[in-house]
Order: sequence, then C-alpha cells, then structure tokens
Amino acid sequence: MINKELLQPESIVVIGGSNNVHKPGGAVVRNLLQGGYKGALRVVNPKEDEVQGIKACHDVQGLPPTDLAILVVAAKYCPDYVEMLAATKQTRAFIIISAGFSEETAEGARLEERILNTCRRYGCALIGPNCIGLLTRWHHSVFTQPIPQLNPQGVDFISSSGATAVFILESAVTKGLQFNSVWSVGNGHQIGVESVLEYMDEHFDAERDSLVKLLYIENVGDPDKLLYHASSLIRKGCRIAAIKSGSSESGSRAASSHTGAIATSDSAVEALFRKAGIVRCFSREELTTVGCIFTLPRFTGKNFAIVTHAGGPGVMLTDALSKGGMHVPPITGEVADSLKARLLPGSSVANPIDILATGTAEHLGIAIDYCENEMPDIDAIMVIFGTPGLVKIYEVYDVLDQKIKTCRKPIFPILPSVSTAGPEVQQFLSRGHVNFSDEVTLATALSQIMRTPKPAPPEVELYGIDLVRLHQIILGITENGYLQPPLVRQVLECAGIPLVPELVSTSKEELVAFAGEVGFPVVAKVVGPLHKSDVGGVALNVRSKEVLSAEFDRMMQIPDATAVMVQKMMRGTELFIGAKYEERFGHVVLCGLGGIFVEVLKDVSSGLAPLGYDEVYSMIHSLRGYKILQGTRGQQGINERKFAEIIVRLSTLLRFATEIKEIDINPLLADGDQVVAVDARIRIDK
Repeated sequence: MINKELLQPESIVVIGGSNNVHKPGGAVVRNLLQGGYKGALRVVNPKEDEVQGIKACHDVQGLPPTDLAILVVAAKYCPDYVEMLAATKQTRAFIIISAGFSEETAEGARLEERILNTCRRYGCALIGPNCIGLLTRWHHSVFTQPIPQLNPQGVDFISSSGATAVFILESAVTKGLQFNSVWSVGNGHQIGVESVLEYMDEHFDAERDSLVKLLYIENVGDPDKLLYHASSLIRKGCRIAAIKSGSSESGSRAASSHTGAIATSDSAVEALFRKAGIVRCFSREELTTVGCIFTLPRFTGKNFAIVTHAGGPGVMLTDALSKGGMHVPPITGEVADSLKARLLPGSSVANPIDILATGTAEHLGIAIDYCENEMPDIDAIMVIFGTPGLVKIYEVYDVLDQKIKTCRKPIFPILPSVSTAGPEVQQFLSRGHVNFSDEVTLATALSQIMRTPKPAPPEVELYGIDLVRLHQIILGITENGYLQPPLVRQVLECAGIPLVPELVSTSKEELVAFAGEVGFPVVAKVVGPLHKSDVGGVALNVRSKEVLSAEFDRMMQIPDATAVMVQKMMRGTELFIGAKYEERFGHVVLCGLGGIFVEVLKDVSSGLAPLGYDEVYSMIHSLRGYKILQGTRGQQGINERKFAEIIVRLSTLLRFATEIKEIDINPLLADGDQVVAVDARIRIDK
C-alpha cells in the first residue's frame, strides 16, 4: 500500500542518522536537508546529541508521533524498531535502507516477514528493505548521489535494484534528463514495481502527473498487474520504457519441440511488454536515451533531416536510422539549390546537410529553418554539432536552444563534445534540454520506440472459436502427453485453422486408396516416434501406389511406429507457429518462418495470448526474414492477412485451454492465397 505518510510526510525520523555523510545514515540526513524538506526532521542516534544541526534522540521512546521512519541500522534491529514506531509513535510509513533480509539468508527472510506482518497489522506502507530509498519533490529520502534535477514534468523512475538505479541516474543526468520521482523498491514484497504503477494509474492526473515512466525490473512478480496498469497508463497518454534483466539462460535445455526450445521466460516478458505497449530496452544508456526521446514532442513520421558539421557522424546516423526502418530522404531541386547558395562553398545539402567544420551559428540556423519551413516531407530534424576545442560554441547552442523552442518539428540535439565543450553543453542542458551525445544509440532507441505497438485492447474476441467442442475434446483426454494426429486435427479444427488433407491408418490399402482420391504426389509420415525425420519416418513426393506401399512397409518397421499418415503433397513458403504455457504469464505465442529459420536462426517473434490483429501484425513485421514473406526475387509473397488470422485464432483458443502446455505447428505452407497447416504437435497436461 502507498499512503500519504509515505508520499507527503509531515514528519520524518532517520533511525541511525549520523554526522558521517560518507555512511548511509549520515548521507540520508544530508540529502533530506539539502533537498529542502519542510516538515519536522528527527534523528535517533544512541551516541550523538546532535546530528548535522538536528537535536538527536538517543532512543525511539523520546520521539513524538512521526509519519515516516527511515531505517539505516543493522537488519536484526529493524523488526523491533518497526513494531515500536508503529505501535507507540503512530508511524505509518517505513523506508528500510538496510540489507541482510530475504535477499541473503533464511534468517533474514524471517526478519523481513516480521516487518511485513507488523505493517499489515497497523496499515503501514513499506519501501524496501535493501534499497536506496525514495526521492520525490517532497522529500529526498535516499542516501545516494547524484540527486537529479526534479520537476513535475520530469520522469518517474521505478527500480528493483538500488545500485542499478544509481547508475541509471548517472547516465540520465549527463543527458539532461530530469525526474519527478525515483522509487527504489528493493526486495519489494509489499510495494514492488507493479504496486507503484498501480498507484500511479489509479491516481493519475493528466494535468499534474509525469507522462513518462522508466522501469528497471529484475523479476515480474505479478504479470497481470503490470500489464493492466502499464497499458492503462499508456492509454491515458503516458509513455513507458523498461529494462527486464536476467533474459539469458546458461546452457541449452533439452526440449521436445521447436517451441519448447525457443520459448523462454524472456519470451514471456517480450510478449508482455509488446501487449502492454512498453518499449523494451537492454542497457542503461538505451533506457535513458528512450526517456530523453519521450520528453520531446511526439511525431509519427519516419523521415529525418540531418544537419551536421562533421561528415562521419552524419553517415553513421544515416546508416543507423535506415537499419532501424527510418528514412533520410535526399534533398533535391530548387530547395536544395536555394539552401546551398546560403551556405559556405563546398557545403553539401543532399541530406545529411553538411555545413562544414567552419560553419557558424548563422549557417546552422539557416539549415534548420529550411528543414522546418521548406521541406514538408521532413518529420524531424537531427542536429550534430561539437567542437575540436579551437573556439567556444555558446552562440551555436543559443541558436539551437531558440530553434528547439520555436520549431514545430522535433529537433534532436546531438552534442558529442561533452568534455571539450563541457561548459557550453551544461549551459544548454540548464535551459531544460536533453542531449544525445551518441548518434547511433539515439537511432537504435528511436527504432525500438517505432517498433513498439500500442497497448492491445483488453477485450477478448472469440473469432468463431468452437469452445464447446474444444472442451469436449479436452474432457475426453485421459492421459497427459502428446496427442495422436486425429486429436491434433480436431483441436486445430476448433480454431478454424485450415488443414492439409490427410489420413492416419494402419491399413496399407486404405492409405493407398486415400492417396488416389486426393491425387499424387503425397507425403508419408510415421506415427509414434516424436521426431519423425530423425528416424527416417518422412517420405516426400511419393508419386505412385507402388512407392507408397513400399514406404508403408518400411515405416511400420520403425521402432515405436503405430501407424502411417498420408498427406496431400503441397509446396510453398514454410511458416511456423508455436505456443508454450508459462506460469503466471499464460500462453506465449511464437511466429516466424519455418524450416531452418526456426530450427537454426530462431527468427521468431513472441506475443501473449490472446492476441489481437495489431499485435500479430507487429510480430510478423518484426521478423528479420519479413522481406521473404513479402516476396523477394520474383517469388510471390504470402497472404499476410491469413497468416495473421491463424495466429489470432490459435491464441484465442489457447486462452480457453490452459491444459495445452505446448503446441507446435511447423510447417504451415503459404502458397498464393492459401495458408495451410501441414504438421502439428500438441502436448496436454491436465
């Protein structure tokens, strides 16, 4: 729970506050004083009579009633302090900086549970333990540096890790990113990242609150809560970016399907973020860069003009933007001729617009004005301007400051000389601007923002799914494990997924007759062994009854063979769809190209069931092999709408069938207008 005593305490006591500002207890007191806390500030220290000008109490008994307590003492003392303060001093909010709790030992976990029980009993808010504290415009209850510039329009930052929060703040401060609040939740067993988002969502005021939220998450404790409140905030006008650490797995684990091998807990996180509309980041620099972009005016286009006085960075930025799906269109014709005439001889206006190393503040202003007023196809402007240290460039940054404040199009300042032109950059930042010192990092962050879809609608559409038949099929299954092909076919039919004509039988004559009906060539597959190809259980392009009869006899001799399946032979682009049930998240749905693309390259996208069409199109478009789906070198592209429809239908079916733990449709064959499922496996665990 988050209460007024935590957010706007009229009185604060620091248990363990001291005169030594090089220790956490002293640093907390210093930051509260320097932060201008206006309430009653108290300190408990058994050995000091005065702490940083504040009269100290030697024990808790000497305190008057106090709203918020900050504990900076050994873990073993914390439960008793919390009990005494809650019971006798009406303290209803606690920030426990101390470590040594559930993150370390079983004894520490017991100490933490005592604290949690006390807070439940008295209705107290608890931040921590094992955190750096809480930083707001009301009180600076942290022991760390740096303290960023705070204002209501700044960023709300929530972090699972205290040390990581400090490093992210370091990265942000150098860019000029300002903050509204910083939450370090530590162990977070009462107030975690999801709880803070919940509070911000339920108390959101568009006129007063920050519209940017940055998250550092070590563990998604409540995926549903995170999804609900993050997507709700984004729909209300907020923008959210997050790092989820711990995305890799050491070694490879054995799995019985492509889906099992590829789908990991990180796939679930990726899917959750996509569904919520959260921009996923993978480093501190990327997170703070995205945060800086969020502070600039929104724009929807993808066409950029680059104004620079250094050719190399302009080229690297052009490459990075193009790689991320954005454009740096050429500037030609009368506009180009007119602009070139007003710049120094030798300047280039092709885009990037290179005003040369000798270009002045006036030339920069001219180039920006042309991009703003004479180039309607340009959506945003990127300005790269540093210095080799020969002259001061205050005047250049004065012009940039003015243009950012007056231009309708967003301007991205890339000021690389943070050391050589340090004073000039700092003056520029002090005017409320941000700085992207590295052009490639900026382009990467922009592309990540562009690829992130809007939050998915919360409503579930049934899309004609036959739920009654689905539940009858599942009720009739008596054993866990992989379903036999006829049952697999029945489940897919419940979702309306097109299937290739097939027959499973132990009768050679029946299979030969079926092949004659659907027409040769056909495919023969052994039934029983899980990995058919590995045991020689697949025969393609069977063109006659005699060959089919011989293949039947051979396959029935394969160990564990129970039958043979015959399918109509089809050709086309191989596609893949899979899904795996993840505890707490639900079904993670994967899609991609089939064959080598899924087996070796693992070129897949993930989404969280149930999926809407916008989500699925975003998944498909994010594939590295998407151009193959569009059609390359004269090959016909696939019917993307039908591929998306099958993914949506399957994800909806899975929403109502948690007994399905793994499903693998590989391949689907896309040929012209058709997309047909050829082979599938389904694992049930009831």
